[in-house]
Amino acid sequence: MTTSTRTMDRLLFGDNQFFGVNHMSEEKARAQQMRFQDTDAIMGVLDAAYDEGVHTFMCTTHDRIAEVTDHVRTHPDRYADMTFFPCMPYAHKYANAVTEDGFLGAIRKFLPEEGLLDSIARGTSSLARKDIEGVTTLLIDAEMKMFEGLDTPVIWLQNVVVDLLSGLGFTDAFRIFADHVRKRYNAEPGFITMNLPRLLDDLDKAGVENPIVCSNINKLGFRMSGGVDAYRDAMEKRPFRAVAMSVYASGAIPPREAIEWVTSLPNLESIVFGASSRANIASTVSLVDEYWPQR
Repeated sequence: MTTSTRTMDRLLFGDNQFFGVNHMSEEKARAQQMRFQDTDAIMGVLDAAYDEGVHTFMCTTHDRIAEVTDHVRTHPDRYADMTFFPCMPYAHKYANAVTEDGFLGAIRKFLPEEGLLDSIARGTSSLARKDIEGVTTLLIDAEMKMFEGLDTPVIWLQNVVVDLLSGLGFTDAFRIFADHVRKRYNAEPGFITMNLPRLLDDLDKAGVENPIVCSNINKLGFRMSGGVDAYRDAMEKRPFRAVAMSVYASGAIPPREAIEWVTSLPNLESIVFGASSRANIASTVSLVDEYWPQR
């Protein structure tokens, strides 16, 4: 099956702030986690982003996101242009479910209703044969259950798994993920990494052409394995679709300086950012409009 290539929005809204993730300040992370314990608080920020024209939510498959997707499904007119970019896996979810419900209970909890027995059989036989492809597709289907009926044109593999597989040299897993995402969900596969140059080499080996890759890209080289020059060289010479995260380096770079720098790079397709207030969202939108005119 050939998946049509959709142009991604210039700005994607991330979810780190909702779940206590801040790479520079544990105190700020704890405060954010407390603030967003209530789903209404999350929806308030998502509504602000949506009203500022940021319609793509790039989110983990945290349990709380299921409450967000339920809300969006029940208000289709309010969120007519809402798009989700799921990022998987969210490992703690599986560990907790197996502890609480047992293995089969966890499977029933996460898998799509249709094909439940087939999925269980597929998982069991896969484990027996040590068939990584069967297990991988089983887990993808489990993660996607909460997004049923919603627009998910890009599905991401999280950097924890991507960089582990890269380190192990198991590049075939990237092809397995890409093929299943395209075939079952008519979506494009995306890959998140802390080492962009290395991953591009691995995706070449796996036969994943013109991939969508998200990585830290910022003026300070913050969490950019290989350094700024290697990333710039890759963006100038390699065939891939770049998505930049951590463009503000967790607040270490002034917003105007950060956006001016990152939008000057070649081959940049999108920026993913997080914010907790309408003012900060509007500021990023304004800066992107100024330095990166609408395509």
